[in-house]
Amino acid sequence: MSSTFNYEVRPARLSDAKAIADIDAKTSHAYWREAIEFNEPQIYMALDLGEVIGFVGFDRSRDKGTPQTTGEIWAIHVVASHWGKGVGLALWDAAREGLLEEGCTTVTLWLALSNERALRFFELAGFKREMASIKTVPMGSVRIEEIRLKRSLE
Repeated sequence: MSSTFNYEVRPARLSDAKAIADIDAKTSHAYWREAIEFNEPQIYMALDLGEVIGFVGFDRSRDKGTPQTTGEIWAIHVVASHWGKGVGLALWDAAREGLLEEGCTTVTLWLALSNERALRFFELAGFKREMASIKTVPMGSVRIEEIRLKRSLE
């Protein structure tokens, strides 16, 4: 069975940013809804006067071969208007406490090497880069270099 599609495919323009974000939000919504429903990963929210300003998702490490005592920060995001105001630290503290309650003794996370702000934040929080872990992962048509960071929870 053969079918022909007549879709235009072109490089994205700055004017496409909102449409891309809308599509991403719709697909992400299903992922996060399921994560909250099944508590995998565990998700904590940061609020300021009732407004959501950030979240952290954490659970056991998804990396193959890691012990059950290794946790992972799956995602951590803070709205830009609250950067540098302690929100990330509050979220990290909540995740650390949650991982300790789960019996974890170490925690890892994956970050894009180009995300200097996040790398600096986590290094100040005691994480160390695992240089041998650097890998290139596809993100749509772009390839991103990621590195795993690790620290003890004790």
